[in-house]
Amino acid sequence: MQRLYDFLRRHPTGVDTFWAVVLLGFALLWVGAMSPAVGQPFAFGVVSVLFSLVVALRRRAPEKMLLLSVALGLAQLAFGLQPFIADFAMLVIIFTVAAHDGPRWASRLALIGGLGASTLSQLRWPLEDAGSGAAQIFFTVIMTVPFVLAWVLGDSLRTRRAYFAQLEERASRLEQEREAQAKVAVAAERARIARELHDVVAHNVSVMVVQADGAAYVMDSSPETAKQALETISTTGRQALAEMRRLLGILRTGEHQEAGEYVPQPDVGQIEDLVEQVRSAGLTVDFAIEGSPRPLPSGVELTAYRIVQEALTNSRKHGGPDVGASVRLVYFDDGLGLLVEDDGRGAPQEMYEDGGADGRGHGLIGMRERVGMVGGTLDAGPRPGGGFRISALLPLKPAH
Repeated sequence: MQRLYDFLRRHPTGVDTFWAVVLLGFALLWVGAMSPAVGQPFAFGVVSVLFSLVVALRRRAPEKMLLLSVALGLAQLAFGLQPFIADFAMLVIIFTVAAHDGPRWASRLALIGGLGASTLSQLRWPLEDAGSGAAQIFFTVIMTVPFVLAWVLGDSLRTRRAYFAQLEERASRLEQEREAQAKVAVAAERARIARELHDVVAHNVSVMVVQADGAAYVMDSSPETAKQALETISTTGRQALAEMRRLLGILRTGEHQEAGEYVPQPDVGQIEDLVEQVRSAGLTVDFAIEGSPRPLPSGVELTAYRIVQEALTNSRKHGGPDVGASVRLVYFDDGLGLLVEDDGRGAPQEMYEDGGADGRGHGLIGMRERVGMVGGTLDAGPRPGGGFRISALLPLKPAH
């Protein structure tokens, strides 16, 4: 049954042609039976054929078939061809035009034609046995009802189709929006992971390189110092592997129970440990906290830690020999202030002029992105008297 239904939907003109042939057959039978009484069999036959054509082509050219139906109705009035079976095509074309999503003038013309068809027919061929005028009016109204119902059903079908088309379009648009949001979320997550990997690799590898160079330099003269440097390299490498394992574990679905060792997200409380680690790598760092320490949002704490980590890494990379640095944490009522500065040679001028890209990394760019994500502000540039300064203000609540 479903196959038959699908076949009929794929061949609408064939279905209409079939019903047109059926209508033509009944109309010709009527003409053959009633021609002795009404006369003009040829005219009735021509009208029957043309009305059958209206039914056959109603979906291929609904507006043209409507105009043909109007012309045939007026011709019947003009030549005295009283209504007969072929006039049923008028109901069909009124329904079709009302249901078709075409020009609105066609639907209005179909409605006007349907309302006037019965009235014009009664004026042209009044009922002889109707009696009073009220009876004729009642009969006219009754004969108008089918035309009105045909138009109402067609218009309701058109409205319903438009409604479902709108729902499908909305569903398609929502699906596209969901896909776009998913792509944006994936891109944001990749950027976040890239920043985390940059911080982990840049900081820990820098420490390992400095320690390895120091160990190679004092290997012969001070084996104990070289041994301590190698231990620092080992500890730093394990810490880097643990953080990278945590980050990469995020990329693997279902491996949270199997990924092994994980470390918590760094916070403000670990900045002091970070400073001690940098000190052990040979960088002199002065660390101080002002205000009353208190718990902060996790995003703010992670951002603060990463800014200090990147700033100290840049001091080691660009500050030159015998560089000294200072880290200040200031707790305000509505946020956290960070000040990291060094007295070294400072980063290359183009690094902060170009927003943080010096051709070898994107440390300052990553800092600005992190600060922007929590609604804070960042100022980075040369320090009066030499060196480099990074100042950040992280609010407790993101800016709207």
